[in-house]
Amino acid sequence: MTALVRASPNAHACGAAAPRPGTVACVAQRVEAAERLLDLVIALTHTPRWMSKRQIRQRVNGYADAVSDEAFERMFERDKDLLREMGVPIVVEHGVVHEDDVGYRVDTAGYTLPPVAFTPEEAGVLSLAAELWQDASLRAFASRGVTKLRAVGLAADPAAHAGLALRVRGPEAAFAPLLEAIDARRAVTFTYRAASTGETARRTVEPWRILSRDRGWYLVGMDVDRAAPRAFRLSRITGRVRVTGAADAFTVPADADVEGLLARARPRSGTARLAVLPDRAAALRARALPGALPGAAGADRAGESSGDGPGPAAALIDRDVIEVPFADLEVFSEEVATYAEAVLVLDPPELRAAVLGRLRAVAALDEVTARG
Repeated sequence: MTALVRASPNAHACGAAAPRPGTVACVAQRVEAAERLLDLVIALTHTPRWMSKRQIRQRVNGYADAVSDEAFERMFERDKDLLREMGVPIVVEHGVVHEDDVGYRVDTAGYTLPPVAFTPEEAGVLSLAAELWQDASLRAFASRGVTKLRAVGLAADPAAHAGLALRVRGPEAAFAPLLEAIDARRAVTFTYRAASTGETARRTVEPWRILSRDRGWYLVGMDVDRAAPRAFRLSRITGRVRVTGAADAFTVPADADVEGLLARARPRSGTARLAVLPDRAAALRARALPGALPGAAGADRAGESSGDGPGPAAALIDRDVIEVPFADLEVFSEEVATYAEAVLVLDPPELRAAVLGRLRAVAALDEVTARG
C-alpha cells in the first residue's frame, strides 16, 4: 500500500517525478498559519519534557514549508511571539549538563484554566443570552459557546427563563467589517450621512470601538480628515465600509472621552404630532401616547399648530391626531415616510421637512424611471 504524508511543495522529498510502486507518495500542500500555530501549541503542551527547534521542525505540522534554516528561524520566532501575545506561556528550558541544549514547552500550570462550574440557573441565563444574537455574524459564536457548555454536562434549567425571549436583530451591514478593522487596528473609509444636515460625505476613520446606545450602534474613533475623535451612528453609514490602512497602524488612547463623544452624536429625540387616517399606521398608533384626538376635533387643533398657518381643517376632518415619542428624528422620518399620504406630520417642523424631503426624492425617482 502506498503511504501518504503531508509535505511542502519546497520539501526535498517532493520530487517532480512520480513515485515508484511501493514508495512513499508526497502530497504537496502548504499548511495554513492558523493550523501551524494550533499544532505548535498542542505539541508544546503535550511534550513530556520539552522540544528543541530541530524536533519542532521535524515533528510539528507546517514547519517543513521552510525552505532554509533561516526561513524556519523567522517562521518559528514569529509564531512564538504571536502565541505569547495571545497569552500562551511558552517557556525556554536549558539542559542540566549542556546549557546549549535549549528546548521549548508550554507552562501548563499557567495556561490551564481552573474548573468552570455553573448552576442550572446560571446555565439557563447563558443560554438565554446566546439567543440575544440573531444575526449570522455573531449567532455562530454564541451557538458554539452553548454547545461547549452542554458537552461538559451543563444543562440549562428550562424554568430559568420560561416565557422570556430576547432578540437583537442584525446590526447594520457596517457592523462586521468595522469589528474586524477594530481588531486589526486598520483605518476604514465609508460614506456618512450627517444627522444635522442630511448631507453625505466620505469619512476616513481609525476605529476604536463599537457601542450600543439609545437602541442604536455607534462607532467611536479618530476622524482622520478632521484630526479629531468622533462618534458615528452605524445607521447613517451608507454603502460599503472599506479597509484602507495597514494593520496595527494606530493605538486606541486609554483616556478617550467615549461618553462625551456619544453625547454629542446622539440623535434628536422628542414627540411627534401626526394626523393619521383611520385604521392606518397601526405600528405608530401602538406607540402613541394616551389621548388621541379623533375626527374634526383633531383637525381643528392640527390646523392651529401646524406652523403653516390656519390651513383647511376640512382636509384633516377624517384623521386622528396622535402623539408618538421618537428617539431618533432621522430614523423616525424614514418610518413615517413609508406611510405616504396616510400620515401627515404636524409637529415638529424638522420632522415634517425630513419626511417631505424623502417623499420628494421618491417622487423624483419615479419621474425619472417613467421617462426612461
